Amino acid sequence: MRRDLCMDVGRASVGRAITARLAPFDELRASRACRGTRRKAAPCAIGLIVLSLMPLAAQQQPTFRATTRLIVQTVTVKDRAGNPVEGLTADDFIVTEDGERQDIAFVEYQRLAGDPAAPDTAAAAPSPVVSQPAPAVSDVPSVIGTGIAVPAPGDARFRDRRLVVLYFDLTAMPPGDQIRAYQAGLTYIGSEIRPSDLMAIMTFSGGGVTVKQDFTDDRAQLREVINVLIFGEDKDGDGVRDEPDMATAFGQNDAEFNIFNTDRQLSALQTAATMLRPLAEQKSLVYFASGLRLNGTDNQAQLRATTNAAIRANVAVFPVDARGLVAEAPLGNATQASRGGIGMFSGRLAEATVTRFQRSQDTLYSLAKDTGGQALFDFNDLSLGIVRAAEAQTSYYIIGYYSTHIAADGRFRRVRVALTGDRDLELAYRQGYYADKEWARLSGAERERQLEEALMLENPITEITIAMEVNYFQLNRAEYFVPLAVKIPGSELALARRRGAQRTVLDFIAEVKDDYGVTHQNVRDHLDIPLDDSTAELLASRPVQYETGFTLLPGNYVIKFLARDAETGRIGTYQTPFTIPNLNREVQRVPISSVVLASRRVPLGEALFNVRNTAAARAASPLVYDGQKLVPSVTRVFSQGRDLYVFLQAYQREATTTQPLVAFVSFYRGVEKVLETAPVAVTDGLDPRSKAVPLRFSVPLSGLPPGQYECQVTVLEPGGQKAAFWRAPIAVVP
Repeated sequence: MRRDLCMDVGRASVGRAITARLAPFDELRASRACRGTRRKAAPCAIGLIVLSLMPLAAQQQPTFRATTRLIVQTVTVKDRAGNPVEGLTADDFIVTEDGERQDIAFVEYQRLAGDPAAPDTAAAAPSPVVSQPAPAVSDVPSVIGTGIAVPAPGDARFRDRRLVVLYFDLTAMPPGDQIRAYQAGLTYIGSEIRPSDLMAIMTFSGGGVTVKQDFTDDRAQLREVINVLIFGEDKDGDGVRDEPDMATAFGQNDAEFNIFNTDRQLSALQTAATMLRPLAEQKSLVYFASGLRLNGTDNQAQLRATTNAAIRANVAVFPVDARGLVAEAPLGNATQASRGGIGMFSGRLAEATVTRFQRSQDTLYSLAKDTGGQALFDFNDLSLGIVRAAEAQTSYYIIGYYSTHIAADGRFRRVRVALTGDRDLELAYRQGYYADKEWARLSGAERERQLEEALMLENPITEITIAMEVNYFQLNRAEYFVPLAVKIPGSELALARRRGAQRTVLDFIAEVKDDYGVTHQNVRDHLDIPLDDSTAELLASRPVQYETGFTLLPGNYVIKFLARDAETGRIGTYQTPFTIPNLNREVQRVPISSVVLASRRVPLGEALFNVRNTAAARAASPLVYDGQKLVPSVTRVFSQGRDLYVFLQAYQREATTTQPLVAFVSFYRGVEKVLETAPVAVTDGLDPRSKAVPLRFSVPLSGLPPGQYECQVTVLEPGGQKAAFWRAPIAVVP
């Protein structure tokens, strides 16, 4: 007979458990809490420490198990004058989690000095510029680190220290902005750094997050790292600088997912926060980027996952717009011509320019607001962003307790911290955290339940890269057909292939809700993919694409989509809002559907790359034509060697026969029009039921040099003197 006993254990019990069970829980740094020394643990759900006593005669003897979850919270206490209050003990604090009072295990005060250190004389010399020759560094060892080192138990190197991370997103900054960001770092190191500051330097260049320098207060070392970022490092000892490695580690297949999709940038930021999670202290991460804009192909679930990871790791993000103070002339200046048109007289051009720039800062502001940081926009002294990040950290308390909620269910735990007695003091702390979620090896109905639970989680799982496109086409005066296209890099299945699996199954589940949280549609499907040699070769160069569709009424919706690799258990989440307009109310412009851009058409039922749709779904889908299906690009990255297929529908509500239409496609690079197709006249094709007139184009891209463009589709109705415009960014690759 076997019994399992779960109980809340004290420090002595946990100390005995650590001796035998610490190895699997290095991240917890729990031994420090048991010894009463420095605690290095994440500020939120840390994990489980399990004590298991297994007698020799396990069949006759009971098994005793003790489970505890160590939670570390940082709390700032200030008086009315804004001065930190010290001298408080565990008896002065009250901690509750989901309304239940928690027993405080330890309280430690971090005293941070606020005065800047003496200016560094070495920094007074003129800083290097890009045009200067690179210094010879053949005798200098590489300053690139391999990760954030977690101190050993009893190591007090971070006691009373302010932790600041400089994070340079090289994928989101042109060279000029990179130099300004590096110069800001040198300025801070030379004259603004405080005696209590410890600084680390990280970069993201597309191939992953790299720790260039672990936490240190060595100014010379920090300056050397930034100089290497500016000039490159002479790894070969030949006196010639090496350019930074900008290659992606995700394979050629994944390159198209990086061009317009900011998910990888947010995912990299999530990785950086996770690296910092084992350190219990407050951390300020200064995020240098030239804007970060979410658009129709970006995953809002990844933004939420990144924010949750930062909160969980006690990392406040301080975004700095490396573009500085920007003044744009929408009507043209000495370097650019005006776009022209009526918009220059109505003010729409100026409004569009300002709106586009502000949207590039919205995501940065959201990251700062949600993690407790502060954004620095429209300011040329970028070092001020580092100063604000450092000043945001004042003296604070580290409070540790063993949570009574030990279930690894992924739910949000609301934390409240208060002081005993009637004290007029101000407390600042994290309001809660998402518990860890443990997925066991399941089968049958349990696997189905796992997907449903993952769909309901407020802390999205983003282990698999997903890109999604949602379109709409009017079926009648009330209903719209909404085709859904999902693209997953084929390399995501490489793990299952390496494990020797001959095939794998991708499980899909999705839910569509309106503004009121009412569910309108559900999708549950799967894609069975063989992993033999021929298929594996295709997957190395082509992504997996899943398509389905459903019917909706006009309105605002949010779709949440999950994909799971049944072989490895990895899960990806994609969430995005979308709007289906009521085209019946469109009277000033030609009512048109969404525009589908594609680079290929495939025979119906190509099972490797899309699920076989039912006959009813094929009949409803306007993407099916002449026995072939138009495959939406989703990522909107196109090859010069392929034609660009453009498809949309125009609607003529009161017509009984087709009213003539004229349509053409234009490509812009900045304000310059680089290509425009010949106008195509459409005089027939009106569907008597939906009143839709299909518009199809095939545009050769061989005349476009590789680069990024704005693709504009223009539809004119000469008889009604109406027009419609649609525009979206695309990329052309060799």
